[in-house]
Amino acid sequence: MRTASFVLLFFLVAGCVTTMQRTLNERFGQPDPTRHDHPTESDGSPSYRSEVRPILERRCVVCHGCYDAPCQLKLGAWDGIARGASKQKVYDSSRLAAAAPTRLFVDANLPSEWRGMGFFPVLNERVPKPEANLASSALYRSLQLKRAHPLPQDTVLPDSFDFSLNRKQTCPTVEEYDQYEKRFPLGGMPYGLPGIGAKENDTLTRWLQAGSPYDGPPEPSFEAVSAITAWESFLNGASRKEQLMSRYLYEHLFLGHLYFDTDPQRRAYRLVRSTTPPGQPIDPIAGRRPYDPPRVVPPYYRLRPEGEAILAKTHMPYTLSANRMAKYRKWFLDPPYSVDALPSYDVRTASNPFVTFRAIPTDSRYEFLLDEAAFFVMNFIKGPVCRGQLALDVIEDQFWVFFVEPSTSLDEDVAEELAQEARDMQMPAERGSTSSLIAASREYSRLEARHLAAKSKWLTETVEKFGGLRTSLIWDGDGTNANAALTVFRHFDSATVERGLIGPMPKTAWVVSYPLLERIYYLLVAGYDVFGNVGHQLNSRLYMDFLRMEGESNFLVLLPETARVPTRDFWYRETSDEVRNYVYGDRFKVEQESGIRYRTSDPRRELLGMLNDRLRPVLDTRFELSNLSDTRLRSGLQDLGGLRGASLQWLPETIFLSISDAPADTRYFTILRNVGHANVSNVFREKKFLLPDEDTLTVVPGFIGAYPNAFYSVTRAELPALTRTVGSLASERDYGALADRYAIRRSDARFWAASDSAIEAYAAWAPREAGLFDYNRLENR
Repeated sequence: MRTASFVLLFFLVAGCVTTMQRTLNERFGQPDPTRHDHPTESDGSPSYRSEVRPILERRCVVCHGCYDAPCQLKLGAWDGIARGASKQKVYDSSRLAAAAPTRLFVDANLPSEWRGMGFFPVLNERVPKPEANLASSALYRSLQLKRAHPLPQDTVLPDSFDFSLNRKQTCPTVEEYDQYEKRFPLGGMPYGLPGIGAKENDTLTRWLQAGSPYDGPPEPSFEAVSAITAWESFLNGASRKEQLMSRYLYEHLFLGHLYFDTDPQRRAYRLVRSTTPPGQPIDPIAGRRPYDPPRVVPPYYRLRPEGEAILAKTHMPYTLSANRMAKYRKWFLDPPYSVDALPSYDVRTASNPFVTFRAIPTDSRYEFLLDEAAFFVMNFIKGPVCRGQLALDVIEDQFWVFFVEPSTSLDEDVAEELAQEARDMQMPAERGSTSSLIAASREYSRLEARHLAAKSKWLTETVEKFGGLRTSLIWDGDGTNANAALTVFRHFDSATVERGLIGPMPKTAWVVSYPLLERIYYLLVAGYDVFGNVGHQLNSRLYMDFLRMEGESNFLVLLPETARVPTRDFWYRETSDEVRNYVYGDRFKVEQESGIRYRTSDPRRELLGMLNDRLRPVLDTRFELSNLSDTRLRSGLQDLGGLRGASLQWLPETIFLSISDAPADTRYFTILRNVGHANVSNVFREKKFLLPDEDTLTVVPGFIGAYPNAFYSVTRAELPALTRTVGSLASERDYGALADRYAIRRSDARFWAASDSAIEAYAAWAPREAGLFDYNRLENR
C-alpha cells in the first residue's frame, strides 16, 4: 500500500508540474536557455552593482555562498544567479563515483552551458516581458512566498524546519513551485529567517521585472592594471627555473584572494592557469586539481578579478607587493640550482611535491610557506575539505601550532631525508577522485609506518648531533613575523585558524616541520577533490590522522623522556596500542632526552609556557581580554571565560556576543565552546568519546568563526547574570530559558538589524580578513 501511495503521489506531482509547465509555455513561450548568455544592460531599473547586489549579499549570500550553498544556488555573483540551481549536492557522503565538478567561473561560463550540466534557471528564460519575468522566476516566487507566509516571531520554529547540515534538499523549479508552496508554505526565502524589508523587496522585484539586467563589474584601477602587468610578466618567465617557480606558486596560491598593496579599490584577484598569454582574454584551464595536466604546456599564469562576494568562510587574503616579488626572487630564482627538466604532470609525480619540486631548495620552499603560515593553514581550514563533522573530527577543539626553525644545517638533512623517503609520502590524491577505501587505508598505514621508522632514525641522529632538542629549534618568526604561532579552533562541523596563542592553555599542540606542512597542504588542499567519491573523502580523513599524530609527536619529543608516554596516553584515552604507537611508541620513538631543563611536575604546561614566552615579541595579541581598558568589563568576561565543565555542553559552539548600554556603545565578543574529547581518532563515533567535564570556554574581543550558531545581546549589567546562568545549565530546558533572555533567535524581528551590525563591526575590527558570515549553522533552540 505504501509503495502504491508513493507511486500515485509521484504521478500526481509529475502531472501538476507538467500542467504548470504547459501553462507557462502557453502564456510566455518556450524557455530559451541562452536568454541570459548575454545579459541586458540596466535601463532605468535598479542597478545590480550598486542596489541589488548589496541586498543579496546581506540577506541571501549569508546562506547561498560557496560549495555548500543550498541547491548550489550561489547568489554572490550575477553569473551565479544566471547559472541557477541544481538538485545535486556537492557534499555527498554516499557518492560511490566521483561527480562532475560544478565550480562557478571554472567548469562552465554561460547559463546555457550550465543547463547542459543539470542546472535549472531561477530567472525567467521565456519571453522577456515584465509579467513573464516575475511569473517565470523561481527567485521571485520564493521571495513572495515569504511575504505571504512570514515566520512566527521570536520563537523556536517547528520541527518542520530542518536546519541540519546534511538535510534533504528541496530545490523546486518554477514549474514545481505551486506544489512546493502547498507543501511548504513557510518555505519562502530567506529560509528559516525573517523576510526582507519592504524597500528591499521592492528593489529586487523591480530588478527582476526589468529582466535582471547586469551593469558589469567595476573597471580595475590604474594601479591594479599596472600590478597585473608586472606580476603576469614575472609569473610567465621563459626559463625552466622560472616555470618551475611559477608552478609551485600557483599550486599554493590558487585558492587565495590576492590583493595588490597599491590598489586603492582593494579588489581581490585569483591566480588561474590559462591557455592564453598576458594581454589576451583569459581562457581558464579547468582541472580537478591545480596540478592536473593543462591543455597548453606550459600554461600561462594569469590574474583574474574575483567575481563573487567575499565570504568569511572562504576568504584567504594574500598580498602581492614589490617586497613579495623580491622575496620570490631571493627564494626561487637567485639560489644557484639548476632545473635540467621540468617535472611531469603524471599524477604519481604531480601529487607528490617532494618529487615534483625536488630541484627547488628545501629551505626556499619552507621559508615561502612560513612567511604566510597562517594563510596556508587557513587553506586547510577554509578550503573545500573542511566542511562537516566527519571532515573535522580529526582535530581537537582548540590547539596551538608552532613551526620548526628553518635552520640551514637542519634543512640539508631534511632535504636528504625527503629525497630518500619520498616514496613513503604518497597521498590519497595519487589514486584519483574515485578510490577504494579498505585497500587504500591499509597501504597508507604501511607507508606511514615505514616513514615513521625512517624519521625516528633520522631524528635520533639529529638529537645526538645537536646535543638535544631545545626551544631555540622552534621558529621565532625572525623576531617580526606573527605567523610563528597559530591557534586552531574546531566548532564541531567548521573550524577557524588565527594568529597568536589564544584561549586557555590547550591539551595538545603541534610542532610542524617543512615535510609535515607540505604534506598536509597537498592532502587537504591541492590534492583534495570535493567532488570525489566517499572513498577519496574517507581516505583523506584517515590519512589526516597520521599527519595530526606527527605534529603531536614532534611536540612530545621536546618533553622529558619520562613524560612523553603519559602525555600521549592522556591525549589518546580509550584507543588501542596500535593507534598510540603511531604517535609515540613502537612506530615512532626518540629515546634521548630533549635538552630542555624542566622545573615543575607538569612539563607539558611548562613547555607551552616557555614557547609562549619565546614567541611573545611576535604574538598577535588582539584577541586577549587584557587589552580591554574597562576593568569591570574585562573582569566580567574573564569570569565567563573561566567557566568549565558539564554545564557548558548545552551551549552552542560559536556565539557572537554584543554588549552595550546604548547602541552607540556596542562592543562585540566571541564565545567559543571547546569540547573535551577522550581522543579524536575514531570515525563515526565521536559522541562516545566526549568528556563534558573537560569542556572549556574561550572568550575574546572581536570575531572568531565564520558560522555563528547564535547571537547573544546583553547590557554590561547583565553580564554577571549571563555567567551565572551558563555555569548552572543542566538541561536543554535550562538553555531554552537562557535563549529566551539573551539570544536573538533566527525568528526574531531584530535579526537582520543584529546581523548588519555584526557584519559592519567585523569589517571595522578586521578589514583585511572580514567577509560575510554564513547562517547555515544558526541554531533553532
